[in-house]
Amino acid sequence: MTLAQAYAELQSLDAKNPGAWPRWVHVAASVLAFLLLLGLGIWTLVVPEYDSLQAAEGRETTLRGEFENKQKKVAALDAYKAQLDTMERDFGAMLRQLPSKTEVENLLNDISQTRVASSLEEELFQPLAEIPREFYAEVPNRIVVTGSYHEMGAFAGGVAALPRIVTIDEVEIRPATGQGSQGLPRGSLRMSALAKTYRYLDDSEIAAQPAVGADGKPVRRSASRSRGRP
Repeated sequence: MTLAQAYAELQSLDAKNPGAWPRWVHVAASVLAFLLLLGLGIWTLVVPEYDSLQAAEGRETTLRGEFENKQKKVAALDAYKAQLDTMERDFGAMLRQLPSKTEVENLLNDISQTRVASSLEEELFQPLAEIPREFYAEVPNRIVVTGSYHEMGAFAGGVAALPRIVTIDEVEIRPATGQGSQGLPRGSLRMSALAKTYRYLDDSEIAAQPAVGADGKPVRRSASRSRGRP
């Protein structure tokens, strides 16, 4: 059968009388119906399953990544614990360098003795108001001394060698002139500085001061901090 004959037979088909259709038309119609049903079945059954499979594979990749990250953290847990122990020991060593409230007076006397040992003359030693922090307080002292440059260097080195933490800030050195400079050796200098030491806040002081969060707003304290003292 030629294409022209097949086309002519298709044009002559009676849609109301399928029984009279040629056999090849019945076969072609059956194949077409089968293909349509197959396509519909694939669309309704296979495509959703394929999408679910893709989603499951994506979740598997995510979970695998999370598992690997957690595995790495678990593997490094001992190292983290060792680092934490080291940090706590270092922190404890630093805290032991802070005097208690009753020891501050002795520390200020040590600073004054260091000034005397450095052959500096004292014009001012003025304790200022304490500045409370989270668990310690700054104890600033305004000092003005006169002497040579080397004597001032010796004083700074002596203060740095004290067993307690003392910092010297706001240092200003100028030639010693004006009031109080009479009788000083030629070439003397005047040093103005802020000597800061730091002391522990005891538990009652910590509990009394307002807690401040990272945003600068007060927060409620859950418990007082305990500290080991030597």
